[in-house]
Parts: sequence; C-alpha cells; structure tokens
Amino acid sequence: MRAITLKEFGDPDVMEWTEVPGPRPSRGQVIVDVSATAVNRADLMQRQGNYPPPPGASEILGLECSGIISELGEGVSGWNVGDRVCALLAGGGYAEQVAVPATQLFPIPQGLDLHVAAALPEVASTVWSNLVMDGHMRSGQVLLIHGGGSGIGTHAIQVAKQMGVTVAVTAGSKYKLDMCADLGADILIDYKSQDFVAEIRSQTKDHGADLILDNMGAKYLDRNLDALAMDGTVVTIGMQGGVKGELNFGKLLAKRGSVHAAGLRGRPETGPSSKANIVADMTEHLWPLISEGRVTAVVHAEIPITEAAQGHRMLDEAETIGKVILRVQ
Repeated sequence: MRAITLKEFGDPDVMEWTEVPGPRPSRGQVIVDVSATAVNRADLMQRQGNYPPPPGASEILGLECSGIISELGEGVSGWNVGDRVCALLAGGGYAEQVAVPATQLFPIPQGLDLHVAAALPEVASTVWSNLVMDGHMRSGQVLLIHGGGSGIGTHAIQVAKQMGVTVAVTAGSKYKLDMCADLGADILIDYKSQDFVAEIRSQTKDHGADLILDNMGAKYLDRNLDALAMDGTVVTIGMQGGVKGELNFGKLLAKRGSVHAAGLRGRPETGPSSKANIVADMTEHLWPLISEGRVTAVVHAEIPITEAAQGHRMLDEAETIGKVILRVQ
C-alpha cells in the first residue's frame, strides 16, 4: 500500500507518499480501506520528533480515519466486510489501509459524508472523555474553551450547548469568534485584546468557569486558576504554552479546585479508562446527536493526502477553523 512516511523529523516537507508494507489484522482487529484521515496537532508534533507513538502502535501519522472494512481478524464480531466506519487510532491513518481494534470503530452517523466522518473520532473522543466522562459536565455549568476555533473547540461548543451549558471561548480574531457564536458560544473573548480572566468573571457575575478546556498547559495554568469557579476543574488537553508551570496550591485549595490532565493516544485498548469504554459511551450517547444534525463536523478544507504538507501548514494558519481532511480515495 501507499502511506505518508517521514524522510526525517522536521518541517512539513519531510512527508512523502511512498510504498510501504500493508497491515495484517491481529486478533480482535479489522482492516479498514481508508477513505480519508484528518490532521491533528499531535501529527505535527510527531512529524517534528516531539511525540512518538505508543509502544506497538504504527509509526505512520494519523489518529483517526474513515473508510470501509475490507478484512476481519480472528475473534471480531458485530462488524462485517463492507461496513462503512470511522475509527480512533493510535497511529496509521495517513495510509491506504490501517489495522484497527474493532472496539475503536464507530458506525458512520446517518446522513454524514464518509470523508467528513474522518474529522470526528479524535476530537469527539477527546472532548467526550475529558469533559463528559471525567469532567462530569452538566446543565447549568459554565465552560471556558481556549482555542474555540480549533477542531476540539468547535466540537466542544456544540456538545456543551446540547447539554445545557453556558459556553465561553477564547480566539484570536473576530472571524473566529463569530464562527464560535454561530455554533452557539455565549461569551466571546479575543485573547489578543482582552484579559480572559477579567472577561469570564465579569460576564458570569464573578462566578467564573466550572470547567476550563485548556490547550495551552503551563502558560495559562495560573490564570486558569484565577478564572476557575468554586469546585471547578481545569481540564488540560494540550501543551502549546509549555510543559512546566508553577502551581499555586493556595489558589487551588481556596477554590476546592482540581487540575485534570489525561491523554487519549496512550490509553489502553480495553479495561478501565480505555479507548473501548470511551467509544462505547460515545456511540450510545453522542452519535445520536450527530445523526440528528445537532452536533456537526466543522471542516475547514478537504485536500488530497498527497498534499499532506499543505494540510499541516493549514493547521497553523490564523484563518483555519475546525478540521483539515486528507482524502485518500
């Protein structure tokens, strides 16, 4: 098969569309003929040499895909050759075929284009596991999302609104904030010209945010505590602002607060805190909202996999909102 490989670690041009050995399914796995994959921040980090795949995972980039099952491994039940699926991956999506644990497959939501479905598994699993399953997000709360125009942000806005949550977002342009408003965001904060701590406290009558979905890590740690409501939780899912920060336990204790951080890629396939548990919970509770059109995939662009370098550059462009899809076939 053909796949994107890396000549070396570095800028987007190190990626090549080349011949590689095709996958074989282990017990409990299926082979998916990939229709499309999508670009995630983790792909950029891996390409730069800063985010190696977990032990045993494919070295090929790509944490999600959509496509058609072409082969079933031993012990797989509930799925058939020819089924249209999308999948959460530990790697391997930037290829014509990928081996996937059957427990990490989703059916294509009713009415959704097969290529567009590639934009869902990674962002949806990140949002659902961190905010709903671990963060216990519920109606009446206030959620602050940093990076509201990202793939994670645009998805989180919609899920939170469906759950009766007041949503505040930060973004760096009026264009992105307007798009967030169109998706349902209630409080719009331009982080370039406004202090998000002052804004969230002012616009919630000094209540603050019960949950903060943070992609910055160290840079925002102390200010997130200032923005946090009593008994609130900072949910850290990214480290774009650094990996080491100083935690003021006095602030955290005074608010009875917590800081939660949990990666997705390195979770076990099955068992406690596993990808299988997340996928099953989402299939039951989130997928009906997508089939009904109440939560949609926000796609900035769909380009051929051979233009993966451009896709990676797009993710860093200021005007990009939502996901970039790489079409394989």
